[in-house]
Amino acid sequence: MAAPFWFDRALATPSESAEVEVDDVAIHFETWGEAGKPGIALIHGSNAHLEWWRFVAPFLADQFRVVALDSSGNGNSGWRKRYTGEVLAREVQAVCEAAELGDNPIIAGHSFGGFTALETAHYYGSNLAGVIFLDFTVAPIEQYLEWGMRSEREGVKPKRQTRVYEDKGEALQRFRYLPEQPVIYPEVRDYIATKSLRQVEGGWTWKFDPSLFDHLEMGIDQLEKFAALKCRSAVILGEESADEGAFFADYMLQITNGKLPVLKIPGTHHHLMFDEPIAVAMAIKALCLDWLREDGAAALQQGLSEVLAAHTD
Repeated sequence: MAAPFWFDRALATPSESAEVEVDDVAIHFETWGEAGKPGIALIHGSNAHLEWWRFVAPFLADQFRVVALDSSGNGNSGWRKRYTGEVLAREVQAVCEAAELGDNPIIAGHSFGGFTALETAHYYGSNLAGVIFLDFTVAPIEQYLEWGMRSEREGVKPKRQTRVYEDKGEALQRFRYLPEQPVIYPEVRDYIATKSLRQVEGGWTWKFDPSLFDHLEMGIDQLEKFAALKCRSAVILGEESADEGAFFADYMLQITNGKLPVLKIPGTHHHLMFDEPIAVAMAIKALCLDWLREDGAAALQQGLSEVLAAHTD
């Protein structure tokens, strides 16, 4: 069966790679669209990389300047001795500046990237037009579960090496979505799997740092940080997601008196950008354009008033 139209179109859309140094670590990122347009930054989840957004970003770039980054410990970025939410937020902020996203960009984070987006909005929210959480939600304090600080919780020693496969094909066969879900487009899975590997002595291994969560504390204060955000927020969910981090949208609606925008993409799972990338891109775009309309309401009204005045004369 032929690949969907958006697969080849996304791969054919030009993008540019660059790096910026943040706290002595090189952070790799990719940009689409023209500088000067409103900015959107896309943040991947755990054990992932910016290619998670390869089939979404091109369909935002007609109206936005878009950047996707490899957070430290992932993709083609450097690794750290220890990771914190604050340093991950600094990476996003530095990438937004280096990528020329302009004033008040919008950030969107998927899964663990939603945590990074929350941290970024916590520290830099007054400089953001909004934050979008994709399959990431904030839990009530009594139901919060810390899945960082692995060394402390499980008493394990930090591990900095992933399995090395002599044969690249064997490694690719081991690639899985977590949590597991149906593979709707095998060509997307194969592309992402290939981009997840790096060549090392003795063969091939995964790009992510397996010690990232050994000391990183996600924090029981996520609820407080969300409640205190100085920018707008919204949630986009996979309708069939099995990820436990995405189960609290109803709670977020409750504590925002039902006003928080929450969108569910029908038929999608946790990795919703692999299931329906066009729907995900259009959901992100619609939210961003509406926020831009709100911010430009005076200019919009002035333009319409000038039209009326010209026709009245």
